[in-house]
Amino acid sequence: MDLDFTQEQDLLRDMVRGVCAELTPPSVVRAMEDDPIGVPAAFWKKLSELGIPGLLIPEAHGGAGQSMVEAAIVYEEFGRALAPSPHFASCVLGTSVLLAAGDPAQQAAWLPRIASGEAVLTPAWLEPRRGFGARGVQLVAREGAGEVRLSGTKEHVPFAGAATRLLVLARTGAADEAVDLFLVDPGASGVTLEQRRSLAGDAQYRIRFDDVRVPSSDRIGAAGSGWRTWEAVMHDGAILLAAFAMGGVERALEITVTYARERVQFDRPLGAFQAIAHYLADAATLVDGGRTLVWEAAWARAAGRSVRRLAPLAKLFACQTYRDVTAMCQQVFGGYGFTLEYDIQLYFRRAKQLQMTWWDTRALEDRIAASVLDGEAGYHGSSLTPA
Repeated sequence: MDLDFTQEQDLLRDMVRGVCAELTPPSVVRAMEDDPIGVPAAFWKKLSELGIPGLLIPEAHGGAGQSMVEAAIVYEEFGRALAPSPHFASCVLGTSVLLAAGDPAQQAAWLPRIASGEAVLTPAWLEPRRGFGARGVQLVAREGAGEVRLSGTKEHVPFAGAATRLLVLARTGAADEAVDLFLVDPGASGVTLEQRRSLAGDAQYRIRFDDVRVPSSDRIGAAGSGWRTWEAVMHDGAILLAAFAMGGVERALEITVTYARERVQFDRPLGAFQAIAHYLADAATLVDGGRTLVWEAAWARAAGRSVRRLAPLAKLFACQTYRDVTAMCQQVFGGYGFTLEYDIQLYFRRAKQLQMTWWDTRALEDRIAASVLDGEAGYHGSSLTPA
């Protein structure tokens, strides 16, 4: 594993950090909380001009054709700034699904538009009071003549207010993994969007599908293949969410170290007290370890190696570190840390939200345990081995 970044990668980091500092400072992050769209227009426009939405899209489709290492660099910077955008939903998950299973017509229709920032795809996956596994998908897709009809409810759908299409996981059969992926117009008849509040204040929606008609041509991949595609794609997503978490915890620790140096109690800086100094030392150790794990996962994916174990390991460790370190940071700040005027609470809330979403702790532990106990047979005995 090579942890030396190239000059181009360093320039990419500097560029994204500069854009985030200019267009998503903490004041903008606060302004976007509970906003129905959830992304500053100027920020998304600038990212699009710089080609960031097309980072993982091949050049043949108008993208930059970069690897998971470059994507992880971008996501560390997004995490540092808490940058609000639909990039993960659309340019990572939506893009990866199309690249993995989309037919040539679907790829030609959507990938260039995603790369330019014109189109946003967002997954509609989780359902009320259901889990992260395949059986948690119970929204029904009834097959008809040249179409399917969708009925059910999706929860925790990110940036649906900004979406051009919803990427809907729907059940098409009785078998555990009988799940398909469909592109659905959020403005179609029978689709109802209801904005929901979240711990992180991000743009989340509950979406109801009432006999929504979708052309069969908008199915992505072969019938019955949707869950396998989604499971593989989520491994890429887990790596970048881990990178986001490590960027966030690194910045939160920087804020807290500065506070510990400047805040004086009993005629001494807080950092001069041994208990607080040791808290900060332990946090720095966790952050360094987490970053190494994330970069190992990103490097392995870029090198074409299996990340079946590394991806969930990275998200599990990174999110736990983010949660634990920001909780410690709150203690160093004391009561101030919980007031809206201080930035540390922004990181503390998002740390817990990130730990609970996409794959939560239990879902990640299940996958890691399966890789330990089953070898390369795959998660829960399937033949799936994500790249």
